[in-house]
Amino acid sequence: MNFLKNLFASKKEKSAKKKQLILSMPLFKGNQAYSLDQVVQELKSHWGLQVSEITGDDSSATFVIDGALVGMALIDLPIPSQEFEELYAYSYLWQDVEKETQEHTQHAIVSILSDNLSPVETYSLLTKVNASILKTSQSAIGIYQGSTTLLLPKDLYLDLADLLKEEMLPLQLWIYMGIINQKDKTSIYTYGLKEFGKTEIEIIDSVMDSDDLYYFLLSILQYVLGSDVTLKDGETIGFSEDQKIKITESKAVYLEGNSLKLDV
Repeated sequence: MNFLKNLFASKKEKSAKKKQLILSMPLFKGNQAYSLDQVVQELKSHWGLQVSEITGDDSSATFVIDGALVGMALIDLPIPSQEFEELYAYSYLWQDVEKETQEHTQHAIVSILSDNLSPVETYSLLTKVNASILKTSQSAIGIYQGSTTLLLPKDLYLDLADLLKEEMLPLQLWIYMGIINQKDKTSIYTYGLKEFGKTEIEIIDSVMDSDDLYYFLLSILQYVLGSDVTLKDGETIGFSEDQKIKITESKAVYLEGNSLKLDV
């Protein structure tokens, strides 16, 4: 992405800290996209953020929030449809995802570059920027989070983003949770925990109801990311003194590499 090199070319390295760069892509249908001024105002009024060092315009801009460099660049082309083809079957959070994403006409690239924020803080900031774009743009239809293969519709994104105002994490906007139903058993796995420096989690062949299993895993993820907990092989986890769920690290079933299995 050459534009990223240009976007950050004037920002010299000021420390030896490792910088984290994360990206997302808002999708738009029609000739209009977003207004930089309106996005900045939404960040200030809705999220209570201080925005400084604003440069650029609606086509390409950077600004600073909490010491992190935010970049926005508008691409007057749709994302190639073949990039989405394998995702449609897994995008259960977006009804009519294939039809609606195929109608988008342009997209933006939003980036956060930081060396002072934690991964959760960085993703929280990305979510607030994305939500500000969606809320102030009538032509915005959703967000493509490529690193975790997520396609997320506008209304759902805005609803979940507001969890941040309640000091909860909008995990479905950050982490894909795959669900596999087989006869009377259900398996579920995460894809995206690696973005937070954590090992992916799988629950294999559980007898729990699929909905119950989904929300159980959400609770685990809120605990792991909200409290920055590292689960380890051989330990147990539970939400009561009596509940002791065994944790085992082994070769992943639905992912590459290893995963942590929860015996539920």
